[in-house]
Amino acid sequence: MTTGGPLRLTVLGSATPYARPDNPCSGYLVTGGGARVWMDAGSGTLAQLQRHARLDEVDAIWISHLHADHSADLLTASYALLYADLRPTAPIPLYGPPGTADRLAHFLSNTAARSPVESAFAVHELHDGHQVRVAGLTMTSGAVEHGIPAFAVRAEADGRSLVYSGDTAPCARLTQLADGCDVLLCEADVAEAPAGEDQVHHTPEDSGDTATAARAGRLIVTHVGPFLTPQEAVDRAAARFRGPVEHAEPGAVFTIG
Repeated sequence: MTTGGPLRLTVLGSATPYARPDNPCSGYLVTGGGARVWMDAGSGTLAQLQRHARLDEVDAIWISHLHADHSADLLTASYALLYADLRPTAPIPLYGPPGTADRLAHFLSNTAARSPVESAFAVHELHDGHQVRVAGLTMTSGAVEHGIPAFAVRAEADGRSLVYSGDTAPCARLTQLADGCDVLLCEADVAEAPAGEDQVHHTPEDSGDTATAARAGRLIVTHVGPFLTPQEAVDRAAARFRGPVEHAEPGAVFTIG
C-alpha cells in the first residue's frame, strides 16, 4: 500500500501479440487512493513492474482476459511468490475472468498434485458489475465483447477516473462504463474492422468514437497491432475525438486529472 497521492497510470508494456525488445505485452500499474494495482500481466510486465514496486508490495492484480499477451506473467509471478526471495504476508488478491485459478493450476501442475496457486493468489472471479475497493481505489468491471470472457474496468480514487478497455470490439457496455471518465485507455489493435466475421478489437477510429460517445476527457490508445504504427493510431483516433490523444508508450506515466 502506498501513502496516497494522485491517481496515476504507469505503462509497463503495450505490445501485441508478442513482446518486443523494448516493449512488453499489455500491463499497467495503477496507483491511487493508497493502492497499487497491477492491471494485466502480459509477457515481460513482471520485470517492468519491479522498477516501481516489488511484487509483494502490490495490493491487487486485475486481469481483463486470459489471452497470453495479457496474463502470461502470472505464471512466473506465482513462482516469485511461492519459491523465491519474496515474503508475502498473504496471497495477493487476483481479480480475473471465470476459470482463472484452474487455468493457472493446469499449466503449473507438473505431477498429479494440483499446483498451489491459491497460496500465491486469492482468486476472485469477475462478472459484469463486479466492484471491489482496494484501500481508497474503487474498481468496477464490465463485461465486453472479445469472443471469450473479457472485461473492462473503471478505476476511481479521489474524484478521478481511469477506464481501461481491455481487449474488445466497440460495445455499449464499454461506453457506459467509461461515461464521463477523465482518461480512457483504449485498445486500437486493428487497422481495419474484419469483413464477414465478428469484430473483437477496436480500430483507431473506433477508439476515437468510443471516447467521444463516452465523453472522456482524454484518450490514450494502447495495444496497437503490428500493422499500425503508434503515430498512425494516434492520428486516426484524433480524427474522431476532439480531446487530447496520446499513445501508451512503455514506461510512460500519466497523472489522471
